[in-house]
Amino acid sequence: MTDSNNHILKIDPYLEPFKDDIDLRQKLFEKKRNELVGKNGEISEFANGYKYFGFHKTEDGWVYREWAPAAEAMYLTGDFNGWNASSHQMQKLENGIFEIYLKGKNALKKGQKIQAIIINSGRELRRIPLYATRVVQDPVTYLWCAEIDDTLEAFNWTDADFIPERTPLIYECHIGMAQEEGRIGTYTEFCKNILPRIKKLGYNTIQIMAVMEHPYYGSFGYQVSNFFAASSKYGTSKELKRLINTAHKMGITVLLDVVHSHAVKNTNEGLNEFDGTVHQFFHEGSKGDHSAWGTKLFNYGKNEVLHFLLSNLKFWMDVFHFDGFRFDGVTSMLYHDHGLGSAFTSYDMYFSMNTDTEAVTYLQLANDLIHKLNPNALTVAEDMSGMPGMCIPIDQGGIGFDYRLSMGVPDLWIKTIKEYTDENWDMPKLWYELTSRRPKEKNIGYCESHDQALVGDKTIMFRLCDAEMYTGMNKFGGNIIVDRGIALHKMIRLITSSLAGEGYLNFMGNEFGHPEWIDFPREGNGWSYHYCRRQWSLVDNENLRYRELNAFDAAMIKLLKKENILNLGVKNQWVHQEDKIIIYTKGDIVFIFNFNPSRSFDGYFVPVENKGRYKVILSSDDGEFGGFSRVDNSTKYKTFDTPAGWVGFKCYLPSRSAIVLKRIK
Repeated sequence: MTDSNNHILKIDPYLEPFKDDIDLRQKLFEKKRNELVGKNGEISEFANGYKYFGFHKTEDGWVYREWAPAAEAMYLTGDFNGWNASSHQMQKLENGIFEIYLKGKNALKKGQKIQAIIINSGRELRRIPLYATRVVQDPVTYLWCAEIDDTLEAFNWTDADFIPERTPLIYECHIGMAQEEGRIGTYTEFCKNILPRIKKLGYNTIQIMAVMEHPYYGSFGYQVSNFFAASSKYGTSKELKRLINTAHKMGITVLLDVVHSHAVKNTNEGLNEFDGTVHQFFHEGSKGDHSAWGTKLFNYGKNEVLHFLLSNLKFWMDVFHFDGFRFDGVTSMLYHDHGLGSAFTSYDMYFSMNTDTEAVTYLQLANDLIHKLNPNALTVAEDMSGMPGMCIPIDQGGIGFDYRLSMGVPDLWIKTIKEYTDENWDMPKLWYELTSRRPKEKNIGYCESHDQALVGDKTIMFRLCDAEMYTGMNKFGGNIIVDRGIALHKMIRLITSSLAGEGYLNFMGNEFGHPEWIDFPREGNGWSYHYCRRQWSLVDNENLRYRELNAFDAAMIKLLKKENILNLGVKNQWVHQEDKIIIYTKGDIVFIFNFNPSRSFDGYFVPVENKGRYKVILSSDDGEFGGFSRVDNSTKYKTFDTPAGWVGFKCYLPSRSAIVLKRIK
């Protein structure tokens, strides 16, 4: 065990029996890194595949290069040669690389369609170039092909001084869904209409889903076919760059929801069997197939695959100025059984024959690359297994992510709302689940993301109110079910955002209690877009109560930022099951939650860490937030000492409400 790796054991002594596994983790990383770039080489220089492969302008024309090791011959065809399949044969170089030069600056023109032709064992395979930067679908034949575009050309960026916020308040979003009409939205519309909403709410980070090209819209972008192509469904690469540049002007960090855990199995438009073989990118046989997702699984032990994936990360950072990534499906990558059916109840489940050490090494290499390219970049792991060291630096024995998602928290809220009456909510369990995480590892807390809104499930607000949302969200008519839903929606978000992580995430529209679920156009729903949009008109309507939830979310985000809540440790917690009360302090800020559905408390003792006077800075019960204004925000509360040695003050706590107070100097 090296001294640096020993650091992770000091952080988590329960890892001591697995010190050899931690040491192996580091040795495999260093071995592979040296194998790729040498002892003194830079991983950033290794990840330059997109600068060599694909289509590039030269002084007198164009050059196209491709890696197809099993191909016997390759040809380039398209609009430029009348789709002649044999007139433009590519030259075969070493290591399975093919190349062709096209003379004349107009040999290829923007908008021209192109395809590669692979000859393998006498078969003629039509394929989309691996490094294609734009891929489009023919509206008549529905076939996909590459299109010449200007992705790699210079763009007038104005974000040289932009630095991402270190405490991410993430607005998870989907470009296509981010409009109200029954169609697919665009990059330009999102930039014009949605970014201002996000800025006004106070979120400092957006996480964009489904950017990497995918043939099936209903996959939510999680079955990628073309890893270097920004989806043409939403517009052009230049329009995406303009969106990111505008976000940076607003002070908003932009993360890409990157999918390197698997790939679509399609052969005509994806990576699968590009050169006629499965093993070019993926494992052979059942090891290369994800049984639950129906997708192909990368062979992370193959250097050419590492080159492709690492180059892909650098491409999105270099060409599009993404500030980091949320890595999808990390649990699936970490284990040979993809974590399916595993509860991960003991440490030995993380360090066994089931662990895919090659995938672990890839994730370390990816984080090493990303943070070398941009020390301020952010990486987030979607891992439900709780792999130790996920968010510990690599040189300390970790995998190198900045944050992991608190994936157990949404499950907690769903289970609580579904299975227990309000009177039986378990306060100690809520406290445990919201505060328990691996030591020194940062989390992104959230109560619901896009996952909890998909068809077959329900958003928190819809689960709380159900059919009453269709008739009871009018401000002019009282509805006790909606009143309950609005009260708990605010409380759930406030306690989650302030306790469950060092960052926070919300899926677009959920901040104002967007009704119903998400269902992409498919045969089963008549290819309808009715549930694949965001109904912004609901929150814009002054007569509906969605505005109240939206106003509370903005006030909550403002509080988190202004008081630096997510970087403060919890002190002086008080959890009372019978009263249904949770109280805790963070610095000079006191959070009080009364989950009791019927009982308000007059003169309830509130323990605090520091003596002084306290005033209310946020109350979920305020009228502007859809409450009943039962809290007097002008009152100042002075602490006193109790005979038992507590310091605190007495306060009125209305039922189903949350109050935040701050010590006055």
